[in-house]
Order: sequence, then C-alpha cells, then structure tokens
Amino acid sequence: MRIKLIVLDVDGVLTDGRLYIGSDGTEFKAFHTQDGMGISLAKQAGIKTAIITGRKSKAVRKRAEELSFDYVFEGIHDKLETLQKIIDEIGIGFEEVCYMGDDLNDIPILTKVGWPCAPKNAMDMVKDQVMFVADSNGGDGAVREMIDSLLLQKYSQEEIVQLFLSKQAEITQ
Repeated sequence: MRIKLIVLDVDGVLTDGRLYIGSDGTEFKAFHTQDGMGISLAKQAGIKTAIITGRKSKAVRKRAEELSFDYVFEGIHDKLETLQKIIDEIGIGFEEVCYMGDDLNDIPILTKVGWPCAPKNAMDMVKDQVMFVADSNGGDGAVREMIDSLLLQKYSQEEIVQLFLSKQAEITQ
C-alpha cells in the first residue's frame, strides 16, 4: 500500500469529541501531543496531510498551523466532494489516501479510500467500514497509532527514529 495523503476528521479523532465552550463563546479543544508527533513523522516521510471537518474552530486552525497541515477545510458538509478536490489537485487516487473518521458523516469517505481507519471510540457503523481500528480513543493518541502502523509498513522502527533525527538535525542547522 502506498499512501500519499492522510486526511483526518477533528472532533472525535484529533480530539475526544467533547466541545468546551466558555460563557463568552470561546471554544476550547484538547489535542494529544503524540498525535502531533505522528503527523510530523508522516510529513517527514513525504506524506501530505489534510483536515476535513464539519465545524469551524480557531483552535483547529491554530493546531493545523502548528503542525503545518497541507490542507485545512472547516465547515464542510460534503467531505467526499472536498476530498475529491484535494486528490485532483495532488494528482493521486482514492486508493492512495488514508482517512480516519469516527461518525456517520465520515462513512462516504471511508468507503472510498485505500486505508480507512477509526479510533477505538468510533461509532460501530463506522468501525464496520474500516481496515484499521486504533486501540486508543480519538484525542488520546489514535492518530499517532494509525500513523505508526502506516509507517511500519514501509520502515523499520530504527528507520523511523533515524528519519525523525535527520529531519530534526536539518531544522536546527
């Protein structure tokens, strides 16, 4: 399997799915740092990354910027249409896409991509559609687990560590 693009839902995948909204309307989301490291590793391995989410959130934009996501689409109702635009731009097929989602609105994409994935706490109807279910819940390292599994199909653990260390050396020079 040659995955060239990882696409993620946010609520229930990169977060635990809970919405924290302050009295002033400010929305807070908790992201797991290990998921962030996994996304960085995938990018270092040459895999493009994207977020397609139904909600709009400053917290998502901030986290996506920190992790240098290649594509970020918020407020999307037809995720499959948005994914089609991304893969057309990149010039790849659905079979070269890994997607992690957790709820019903993710099923249209999950049934099309080459490597459909879900966190442990995804809805059963979603888990029935995927090839990989993480042992971790969304927002608790599920994305990292998925990326590690993906990278280990191509690289040894030692090669992954060296990939990380070599990129870190480039950044600090």
